[in-house]
Amino acid sequence: MADYKDYGYSNNQATHAHGYITEPILGLLDKQKNKSILDLGCGNGALVNLLIEKGFNAYGTDASATGIEIASEKNPNRFAVQDLSSDVLPTPLEHINFDTIISTEVIEHLYDPRKFISFCKKVLEKNGGGEIILSTPYHGYLKNLVLALAGHWDKHANPLWDGGHIKLWSKATLTMLLEEKGFIVTDFVGCGRYPYLWKSMVIKARI
Repeated sequence: MADYKDYGYSNNQATHAHGYITEPILGLLDKQKNKSILDLGCGNGALVNLLIEKGFNAYGTDASATGIEIASEKNPNRFAVQDLSSDVLPTPLEHINFDTIISTEVIEHLYDPRKFISFCKKVLEKNGGGEIILSTPYHGYLKNLVLALAGHWDKHANPLWDGGHIKLWSKATLTMLLEEKGFIVTDFVGCGRYPYLWKSMVIKARI
């Protein structure tokens, strides 16, 4: 947690990424199946608060104390501070049996994504299994080639961005990680921009 760089939340508004990942995520959820949702890395709580508005039972954690404070203004007792490198839930949420985990635009920032997915598996298996929905910036051969040819690679994968992206995921590599941990991938959705030049991707898997 010593290297964590706070995002700097100042309000509860959705981020720009929510503009293209929210609808695909909502399309993968079902109130009858996804009865208890945990958003890991929820930021300022924008997605969790939207899910609550739509009738879902949702909670969120984030490493940003400021983000959690802002999130809690709208729905108190639904949020808690958590270092995502930890393998335990915060005390206020540890008694809840979650059947669904959502994590949006987070896994690309983590030094140890295997540990993170193992933690997600542990949380879901406590409830007898469940589903995970991940979003992360999309990378594929065509998009990477276009970025390089257009001279935008340094901007896209800028090593000078403190707290920026340190893992660049493709559909194949994220699927490989999930399957390595015992998940079965059930859905893939490309989000934003044109096919195969997507801004992000959403993958759902079950354990």
